[in-house]
Amino acid sequence: MGLEAAGNGLFVGREAEVTRLVELLGVGGPPAGGTRHGSVVLSGDAGIGKTRLLSEAVATARASGWLVLVGHCLGETGRSLPYLPFSELLGRLEGADPEAVDRIVENHPGLARLVPGRRGELGDEPADGAADRGDLVQSVHAALEDLGSHRPVLLVVEDVHWADQSSRDLLTLLFTRGFTSPVSVVASYRSDDLHRRHPLRATLAHWSRLGDVGRLDLAPLPDSAVREMVHALQTRPLPERDVREVVERAEGNAFFAEELVAASSMGRTAVADDLSRLLLVRFDQLGPAGQHVVRMASAAGRHVSHRALAAVAGLGEAELDAGLRDAVEHHVLVPVEAGGYAFRHALLGETVYDDLLPGERVRAHERYAAALADDRTLGTWAELARHADAAGLRDVARDASIRAGESALRMAGPEEAYRQFSRALALVSEDATARDLDAVTLQAATAATAAGRALKALDLIEDRLARRPVDADPAGRAELLAALATTARITESTLDTLAATKEGLGLLERVGEDHPTVRAQLLAARVQALADRGRDEEALSSVGEAVEAAHATRQPALADEVRVVAARITERAGDPEGSRATLEALIAASHTPGDPAEVRAYHHLGWLHHRAGRLDEAVDVYRRGVERARAGGRQWAPYAFDGRLLAGVAAYERGRWDEALEILDVTGEVPPEPAGSLLLGARMYVAAARGEAEAVEGYAAARPWWDHEGLVALLTGSAAVDLLGHAGDLDRAVAVHDEVVEALTRVWHPLFQGQLRLDTLLLGQLGSHVQHAPSARRAGLLARGAELADTAQRVWDQAVQRPGNDGPESTAWLARSRAEALRLRWLGGDDVDPAELAHLWQAAVEAFDAYGHRYEAARSRARLGIALKAAGDPRGSTELSTALAEAQRLGAEPLRAEIRATGAARPVAARAGSRLGEALTAREEEILALVALGRSNRQIGTQLFISAKTASVHVSNILAKLGVAGRGEAVAVARERGLLH
Repeated sequence: MGLEAAGNGLFVGREAEVTRLVELLGVGGPPAGGTRHGSVVLSGDAGIGKTRLLSEAVATARASGWLVLVGHCLGETGRSLPYLPFSELLGRLEGADPEAVDRIVENHPGLARLVPGRRGELGDEPADGAADRGDLVQSVHAALEDLGSHRPVLLVVEDVHWADQSSRDLLTLLFTRGFTSPVSVVASYRSDDLHRRHPLRATLAHWSRLGDVGRLDLAPLPDSAVREMVHALQTRPLPERDVREVVERAEGNAFFAEELVAASSMGRTAVADDLSRLLLVRFDQLGPAGQHVVRMASAAGRHVSHRALAAVAGLGEAELDAGLRDAVEHHVLVPVEAGGYAFRHALLGETVYDDLLPGERVRAHERYAAALADDRTLGTWAELARHADAAGLRDVARDASIRAGESALRMAGPEEAYRQFSRALALVSEDATARDLDAVTLQAATAATAAGRALKALDLIEDRLARRPVDADPAGRAELLAALATTARITESTLDTLAATKEGLGLLERVGEDHPTVRAQLLAARVQALADRGRDEEALSSVGEAVEAAHATRQPALADEVRVVAARITERAGDPEGSRATLEALIAASHTPGDPAEVRAYHHLGWLHHRAGRLDEAVDVYRRGVERARAGGRQWAPYAFDGRLLAGVAAYERGRWDEALEILDVTGEVPPEPAGSLLLGARMYVAAARGEAEAVEGYAAARPWWDHEGLVALLTGSAAVDLLGHAGDLDRAVAVHDEVVEALTRVWHPLFQGQLRLDTLLLGQLGSHVQHAPSARRAGLLARGAELADTAQRVWDQAVQRPGNDGPESTAWLARSRAEALRLRWLGGDDVDPAELAHLWQAAVEAFDAYGHRYEAARSRARLGIALKAAGDPRGSTELSTALAEAQRLGAEPLRAEIRATGAARPVAARAGSRLGEALTAREEEILALVALGRSNRQIGTQLFISAKTASVHVSNILAKLGVAGRGEAVAVARERGLLH
């Protein structure tokens, strides 16, 4: 129900809420310097009174001299049109104050695409290229600032639960950035429409963390207020029994209460259980013309313009006016400022539509489709596609869906475009030409990739190639092969992309016709395929031809993509500065947000910093690239998403954990898979370092995506090894490690590079658990450790044979694996030289310090400190203190506990409550527990960082205090007395 449909003026039980809303928005006083303003998210169940509350706030604002702008999000009709509520409110403003719109459009040209009067909704789009989404959203914000500088502005966006992704993103920007001019924003939504997977749910979680955004949740009205409402609404006195029934049935919902009273007032004492029948009570009171008009309006959705309704109703002017008047007087429809009508409540419109017979629905949609096709000013391509599809007009729906998809791409709405192209594919007739099918498939695949659905894009292309007739146009197959090669490489597909480009180029040669655009795409894909196979010299020798072909066919972005590939090869060949210069030049020359080549350049430049251990620079570059992609509506596209993931990982490595979680947070977003699982895995890194044991559940949650994206397995598996190890579950940690290695050996190859980190983490957990394991199991753990150390070395030996795989990160993990292997032997009872152990840990510390990984440097430093103390080196205490300080700064609880458990960072306090009083000291009780595990004096000394001789003295004291002659008897007596558990 729109604000124009605020009801009959009755306002009961919401005085406190409206006072609070007016206060939060700051609309309660006349405009003046320093006018307060604010942002509010208003929620409540359907019919609970949100619109009535907003109408009171709007009336207060208008009475105080504020400019009020109202936009609505629509249901089925609005899901495919980006920024619909903002387009609506600008259209209303243009009708009311065209001079104001002229001014803000002149000052902010990017706004023109949202003003209905300035663009043909169904006409041809301007040929000036894709809309700059960043410019568009910035223009909206700036325009509101502009309006607010002349007069305080209240922006109202209703029914955000129906908002498209672009509108949600724009609202997020307005809430996040705020305003310096007096501009207040309120957005409402139905809380009962938010199912578990509703896209708005994540967005709301993000809004809730914004300190400047107020929340107002409308609870059901108390029974006393509903009772007051019933008495005010009744047209004749109702028996107490009926009043009580209305109060009980309404359950605090103002709209339901109103409808129940209306039904009771008309003598319907037996209220129907079916809510839809209840909602149709007023509709049933309309005359034939009124019912016809309302039925036709319901097929349009929540709102319908007068012109569109007149075009489809098929009534004379007088009969149409009579029907509309009947519907308005019975409060079924209400006039709106835009020159049309809205249902008094959305549920009523939905119920009327659901009540239509199948034939009535088809005829209604046929009329809308015909009207929209005849008069392009009546609606959008998306609306035409919806009506034509519902009417069974497949050809019309297909063509309109294609046009709607193209429009959505130009409006930087790839997700909306993907849905439209997908519908077009489903509607392509069996007798369509191969060229038509090829074209729609490529459009759908392009939109899917831009929306972060590369797997779906690959499926579409492969399915089309498999179904394509063998005698179809070879050039069409060549174009599909170019797209296949480009898309396959950004997935875990095992497809031979080089063979695909070779086949495509061969097809063009055999055809003998000139297809320069497709040829340029194939040449570019061939350069990338050669680089992927490490055939760098061949790739570089092919760059010139590919760039020249791209420029000759006016595909500058394609030429830039080839240059980015060449820059990566240059870096891999040992010239990182040359690569850096090329990438920075490409970025500087780009002026289109979201341009794939620019985003890819940002990604590769960030990776160049990342590999070199310049982690702070890497985070900055990655994030700039992501923001550029986001401005173009392509935040989930290849390299844009990868940049975000790597920015989060680099921030984690640098010890900027809160920032890492902010980068990786998907609140307010609905990431496509496997992107969501990758972000989850990176967040698990931070959780593992902080000791948040419950995060291990993410391992199983992400498991279904391992075969689609091996990095999901590596991220979640690496984190899970530490999480389980910290929790004391070594068996599961080992099982996770083995499962990940088996999967990635299959998906990637044996001895994959990430195995170096994975093996080293498990080595560390074996070392941390070996002293607590039963004596019979220690030999097996030591043997497994030797296998892991050997595998880690073989991974390194294989990796260094490929250029670019011997960077500072890999070097650090290799040094760490060697130190962990010797630590495991030492703690497992082998005779190890403490000086050698300290030397290996020193190398690990230096390597992680050089790379910049603060947590792993601290973890290595703690173990260096332990080794130094065992060697009698006084520097051990200093290293342990430094590591402890870093663990405390990071909030790394497992590392902090590891350091403190050694007793090396601070004295071990005597434990109170011993069952023998002071008979055994805390240290003696600790040693007794190790005796029970079968440890020798030397092993006890190693674990507790004391000499074997000192351990022997403690054991002798324990035997004396317990009055026993040997270790076995001491353990038996201790168990009997409850000293061991």
